[in-house]
Amino acid sequence: MFHIIRDLLRFNREFAIGVAFLGLIVVYSLLSFVSPIDPDIQFMEFPDLPPSGEYWFGTNSRGQDLFWQLTFAFRNTLGFGIMVAAFSRVISITVGLVSGYVGGAVDRVLMVINDVFVTLPLLPVLLVFFFVLGDSLNTINLALLMACLGWPFDARLIRSITLGLRHREFTRHAMFSGMSPLKIMFEEHLPYVMPVVFATAMANMLWAIGVEVTLAVLGFTNINLATVGTTIYWANNHSAMIVGVWWWIVIPVVLVVMLFIGLYLLAVSLNEYIDPRSRLRRMGG
Repeated sequence: MFHIIRDLLRFNREFAIGVAFLGLIVVYSLLSFVSPIDPDIQFMEFPDLPPSGEYWFGTNSRGQDLFWQLTFAFRNTLGFGIMVAAFSRVISITVGLVSGYVGGAVDRVLMVINDVFVTLPLLPVLLVFFFVLGDSLNTINLALLMACLGWPFDARLIRSITLGLRHREFTRHAMFSGMSPLKIMFEEHLPYVMPVVFATAMANMLWAIGVEVTLAVLGFTNINLATVGTTIYWANNHSAMIVGVWWWIVIPVVLVVMLFIGLYLLAVSLNEYIDPRSRLRRMGG
């Protein structure tokens, strides 16, 4: 793993830029653990102060230091994206390996279920759950719900790889040696699909964070929890751009765009690394 990261940093400029952007946001979010403020307390500072040496990102109309407030917002947003990516990887890996290795009726049934989830309209489904569950739709429940909606494309990709692995010589040797199908799938085949899993995890995080920010800006999540989306929601609620408190919207938008660019570049770079021809071309082969 370390030599892969070393090669990507050395030969892939997009990967290095993505690591820099994502690393900056991660380090910034980790500052929340040493924050001198409570993100839930309002009017601890004078409201609507512009960025300065004392308040690097200024203060908002709720009397909160925006620099420290955004550390909690990005920590919660990143944590949400990681939860969705982790939960959906479990589903996509399981479905993809089982469908590709077992085949037959099991494969057909799983792919029918897969196609059903592909055709589900994401935003209307999430809005229905929001209105049904109300306050019960917390961060973990929303992450589980989005993970249940975000696995089908990746499961089909893993299935296609497993279909090829099923007819390889090492798979036949494992079968003849008495290994169970479960051990073959998760000990022999899983290492071959892990590069795809990591690449799709970056894309899945990007998708999950984008959806969460969209829902939060519209007010369809817990607006009292500090996230990037709820920060923009409260800025719009206080008409920040109209009254001249531009930093309340511009700064979180710039930072979240950096996060999106970082995740996108990492996903593209990892996808390119999976393709041997692209990898050799990068390295001058």
